[in-house]
Amino acid sequence: MKLSINQLKFIKSLHERKYRQKYHKFIVEGVKLANEVLESKRLVVELVIATQEWVTENKGLMHDKMTVLEVDEHELKKVSLLTTPNQVLLVANQSDQPINENTVKNGLSLYLDDIRDPGNFGTILRIADWFGIKWVFCSPGSVEFYNPKVVQASMGAFLRVNSLEISFSDFVAKFPDLPTFGAMLDGISIREGQLSAPGIIALGNESKGLSWEIQEQIKHKISIPRGIGGGAESLNVAVATGIICAFFAPNYK
Repeated sequence: MKLSINQLKFIKSLHERKYRQKYHKFIVEGVKLANEVLESKRLVVELVIATQEWVTENKGLMHDKMTVLEVDEHELKKVSLLTTPNQVLLVANQSDQPINENTVKNGLSLYLDDIRDPGNFGTILRIADWFGIKWVFCSPGSVEFYNPKVVQASMGAFLRVNSLEISFSDFVAKFPDLPTFGAMLDGISIREGQLSAPGIIALGNESKGLSWEIQEQIKHKISIPRGIGGGAESLNVAVATGIICAFFAPNYK
């Protein structure tokens, strides 16, 4: 079966942020990720484009309200963002999760300032998922949560970790009593500081670090100490996130 011109145009439009926001939909690709989305039943999946083999093997995951289109690999490649197209592509509705204030007030959250690399964002979602962190907030300048590369890099974590675009000032105004931690080169070593939830950890842009505006609102400046002989100027933001969260972990339930 071939995709119609309108179907092709619509699905390819979801490759771009402005159309994902306009239609409030996004793309999920690949057998493992698509199956996890369908099994979770957390998202409304409107369209399934897949090979006959995948459809036959996964009939139990679909229902009557889904439009299912069986296509060959050539047709799938026309709408895929993957270098090597997989067997299935889903079009799902974005999920707007209201902030669970009790979760934020009593747990640990992350704030990403101007994180542009979707691979880093997705990896940070995986890290949050590993440590049971339910909310990853981000600045308006960050890559968006439903970017296909973020979704891929999260390896399914986007189904369990919530995200919201909000300025740090607005976040602090909403949670004025929540301790704020910021990853900075001149901060107190995480080996020496008393790190515990509740709180929010702010992490900065891959090359610039936290903005001055955010730094001025941070109550607890923290840093990852270099090892003896270490010479790297900085750490990848996702790597830094993992290290910092691990130091919070013993005191975080």
